[in-house]
Amino acid sequence: MLNIILFGAPGCGKGTQAKRLAEHYGLNHISTGEVIRSEIARKTELGRSMEGYISRGELAPDDIVVGMIRDYMESHRGEGSIFDGFPRTTAQAEAFDIMLDRMGLAVDTMIYMDVPEQELVDRILLRGKDSGRADDASEEVIRNRIDVYRSQTEVVAEYYSQRGKYAGVNGHGTMDEVFERLCNVIDALPR
Repeated sequence: MLNIILFGAPGCGKGTQAKRLAEHYGLNHISTGEVIRSEIARKTELGRSMEGYISRGELAPDDIVVGMIRDYMESHRGEGSIFDGFPRTTAQAEAFDIMLDRMGLAVDTMIYMDVPEQELVDRILLRGKDSGRADDASEEVIRNRIDVYRSQTEVVAEYYSQRGKYAGVNGHGTMDEVFERLCNVIDALPR
């Protein structure tokens, strides 16, 4: 049973690749961003509390996100998963590792998808034209999201690197080229 974290800046293609990898390897795919956006669309209490953070391009509070993941893991015991956009802070990573350990599980690897910043901005602006997502429509908000990612989230890569659970891949290229690079990392994992 694999537990993989797919990691990278907003716009790197995590969501697209996570869906493909989940199907290819028979894993569950959990995207904290999709869960939060669904809660906002349904106007739930969680959604209302999250809407302000998202519209400003800020990260969701750790306790809310970790609670969502805990609920997910409890309802999917015995199944492997690919985590798209989680954990986003060192505190989330530490809480996640403790949670998994209590379940007799562990993160197998965190794969970082590296994409140049201007390409990230261009991809998100293009996506925003199609999706209508408020956090994809403004270059200022997008650059803030990337800055928040760099200052608060990129340190998670170091956290997993120190534990020998980090792999970096070039996230630039066609979807198939990037997918092949990701599969090469996963196929090399000890099982």
